[in-house]
Amino acid sequence: MNDQAERLRARLKEEDSQSYQSKTIAVVSGKGGVGKSNFSLNFSISLCQTGHRVLLFDLDIGMGNVEILMGRSAQYSIADFLEEDIPLKNIISQGPFGLDYIGGGTGLSHILILDDMQISRFTAELSRLIQNYDYIILDMGAGITEESAKFILSVQEIAVITTPEPTSITDAYSVMKHIHRLDDKIPFHLVINRAEGEREGQETYKRIAAAADRFLGRDTDLLGIIPDDCSIQRAVKRQIPFIIFQGNSAASRAIRTMAEKAGGRPGVQAGEHYPSQFISKLKKFLFNRG
Repeated sequence: MNDQAERLRARLKEEDSQSYQSKTIAVVSGKGGVGKSNFSLNFSISLCQTGHRVLLFDLDIGMGNVEILMGRSAQYSIADFLEEDIPLKNIISQGPFGLDYIGGGTGLSHILILDDMQISRFTAELSRLIQNYDYIILDMGAGITEESAKFILSVQEIAVITTPEPTSITDAYSVMKHIHRLDDKIPFHLVINRAEGEREGQETYKRIAAAADRFLGRDTDLLGIIPDDCSIQRAVKRQIPFIIFQGNSAASRAIRTMAEKAGGRPGVQAGEHYPSQFISKLKKFLFNRG
């Protein structure tokens, strides 16, 4: 009987080790106004359109743009979790094509600094939530603060958004350098936004990649290039995600290509990464007041 029970436990453990876990991606930029939130939203919707379960978490607290870009107003934001003790699962709102999102709120002065009790509650509730998703997309505020770095350093991959403008390129590289100094293992994926053409997008990528290789000693992947598409501005004015507003536009096709590329590696095997790696790392960083 004991041998049979032991074999059952071993089989269950083996099956569990083969299960896929959600992938966590932080979307960052060196400066504001480069289309970071627009990318996060449309990329998330595109992943949903290909059958993935996605939670988009707007962590630009008090300055969230995700809801504005969708023309929606969520009943709750992350501030309600902090100030009103609203359960995390209750502040999730529904977006297009089955997208779930947590709004960052607007017009708020609150920043995400948690006390010990809030950290325990937040990480425990988030740990239960993320089991329901293939992807967790964190739309971070522009630049990096001490608090936002704790979330960025906990994810598996980082998407860096830039434009071909020299100041944007410089700021994007500065953010990469700062993150690299804190953790030199997290993969970077570059997204070149508002490129006038494929050539300009490739040249922008090569400039940043060459600097990262020379000064940081690391490779940088090109996730994709989004052309300077007039349909994007029209969609923003209409408060409709551009992949829905004009699904066959050049920008929409670029986003779908990126989602397909990312969708080819949905989640990680528990045998390769501990299932609660994101939560355990986040908890460690949040409790570290250093």
